[in-house]
Order: sequence, then structure tokens, then C-alpha cells
Amino acid sequence: MSPWKPLNRLPSPIELVRQFTPNWFTVNMGTGITFLLLAQFPAHIAGLHALAYGLFIADAAIFALFTGLFAARWLFFTQDAMPLLRHPVQSMFLGAIPMALIPLVNGLVLFHPGQPAAAELATHLWWIDAALSLLTGWLVPWYQFTAQDHSLERMTGVWLLPVVPAEVAASSAGYLAQHLPAAQAQALIVSGYALWGMSVPIALGILTVLYLRLALHKLPPKELGVSTWLSMGPIGTGAFALLTLGAAAPQAFAGTVMAPVAALAGPLGVIGALILWGLGLWWLVTAIALTAIQVRRGLPFNLGWWGFTFPVGVYTAASLTLGLRTGMAFFTAFAATLIVALVAAWAVVAVRSAHGLWHGHLVQAPCLSCKPELPAKTA
Repeated sequence: MSPWKPLNRLPSPIELVRQFTPNWFTVNMGTGITFLLLAQFPAHIAGLHALAYGLFIADAAIFALFTGLFAARWLFFTQDAMPLLRHPVQSMFLGAIPMALIPLVNGLVLFHPGQPAAAELATHLWWIDAALSLLTGWLVPWYQFTAQDHSLERMTGVWLLPVVPAEVAASSAGYLAQHLPAAQAQALIVSGYALWGMSVPIALGILTVLYLRLALHKLPPKELGVSTWLSMGPIGTGAFALLTLGAAAPQAFAGTVMAPVAALAGPLGVIGALILWGLGLWWLVTAIALTAIQVRRGLPFNLGWWGFTFPVGVYTAASLTLGLRTGMAFFTAFAATLIVALVAAWAVVAVRSAHGLWHGHLVQAPCLSCKPELPAKTA
């Protein structure tokens, strides 16, 4: 069989639809945070903004493709899609879908500043994303509490994925609100703080349990070795959300009864972000050290490697914004260093993921591992 033939590792091309999992949306998450940071790199480099915009367009096309494939799985292979909800790992990645959309929402106003149509489209997409974030934030834990088989020993950072989308949407609310009229901005900011509260405290609780799990049961299996990096996601996004919401609130609520409270949002956001930034630094060093051990033991490539991108990226975004808000060059230099590392990681993971998708050997739905044959009916 020719190595250039697409999907040559699958029994049939239709398996791309039947076994398409939400893990693939982590490609959009990693690519999205990469183009956002490239576009805001603290040093001017010729062509960098154009490269970032090209990645934005490519990411939008890939997101549309993946959305179509995932929707087709539920439409044409409903019986094969239902086990996803009961799978203790795969179901968690449903949270990747709303998190994959947010970079595109932010990209609309970043690359098209001052254009009302772009801001209006971004606002509509944000409300859709907020609804999806709430859906995954309640639906997946409901299955986790009532139908899935879990234990402390098998716990990993993937438990964070269903609850983090709400705070990712919150960070976008603050960023987007700075480009909107006051009335719209107020609605987004209030919603953003509520979403933050529905995500960050729960995520910090999960991180506490994850610390206990690592202490009692040591490192996760090598197939999930990268999951330790997911711990940086809610920390970085939580800090970034406090900064963006705090920056947008004073202008949005100027002249209203909320003005005195909004005036405090900025400085309190910086303080809160600094505290979370310190927590994130602890997890960053810990993740590097634990990954070094996993690499020596053998770290097989899978879609989990996208965990090297988005969690680091949102922590980098928080660092970059802290540099702007505090005027301290250290945070800006630190963010620039992380952006370089992020781009290198993204390039490696993107190439290997594209290879795995082209040949089909990364297209696997673990919830169907016991029934690899095609179903008799496809509708």
C-alpha cells in the first residue's frame, strides 16, 4: 500500500468519521494559542504577524473540518458515538471543543481591529462558546459522578478538561469586552466573572487531589505522561481572565452604580494573577521534571502531546499581560522565552499529528476498541 495514500492505516476511509474523537480539537487549542501569542510577540520580527494570521486562517479551516467530522459521527454512527460519554478519559476531551473555539473568537478582533462586523461575529460566537462551556462543565461531571468508572490511582490531569472551558471563555470575555460598546461589554464582564467562579475553584480542587494522587501512586502511565502539563491550563487561564476582566471593567461600568467596584477590578486582578502566576511556576518546573523522567522511560507520541502547547500558552499569555500591567520587564522577557519554546513544541507536535491523521494511525476511538469492525448500518 502506497505510503502517500491517505488513511492507509484504516480498514476503510469511513473509519475517519466513525472513530473521530474530540481529542482532535486539541490541535485547534494548541494552534490557536500559538497564533495569538505570535501576533503579540514583544519584539518586532518581519513577517511574524503575517505568519500568525496565516495560522489563524488555517486554524479556522481545521476547526470547521473537525466540527463536520465530529457532527457526522453523531449523525451517521450514533450508536458508536454514545459510548464516548461513558468513557472515563475520552469524555473529558469534550471540553476541548469550546476551548478550541475561543482563540478564533479572540483572533477575529485581534486581526480585524476596529471592524464592527468582526466584533459582532466574535460576540455571537462567544455566547455560543459560553453555552458549550457550561454544557461540558455540567454534563461530563454528571457522567463522571453517575456512570463512569474512576479511581484515585487512574486519575490524571485530564479531569480538568471539562471544567476549564468556562474560565477560558471568561478570559475571552474580558478581552472581547474591550472592543465592544458599554452595554455589551457589561454583559460579557459579569458573565465572565460568573464563569470564572464556576471553573477556577473547581479546577484548584482537582489540582489538590491530583497532587495527592501523584504522591500516593506516582507518575501516570506513559500514554498519559503529558497530562501533567494540563495542570498549568486552569492556572494560566485563571490569571489571564483576572487581568482581562480587570482591564475591561472600569471603562465598561464608568458612570454606573458599579463604577467603584469596577475601579478595583484592575488592581485586584493584577494581585490575583500574580498569586496564580507563582502557583503556575511551581507546576511548570514540576511538569518539566516529571516529563524528563517519562522521556527516559519512553514517551509514545499521541494526541496528548498537544498538552505541551495550550496549557503553556495560556500561562505565557498571563505572563505577557503581567509584563504590560506591571511594567516589569522580567515578565515580558519570560513570556518571550516561553513563546519561542511554544512555537518549537507546536511545530513538532503539528507535524507528527498531521502525519498520524494522513495515514490514520492516530484515528482511534478507545471506547470502540472492543468492536473495530464496521457496523452493519451507518445511519
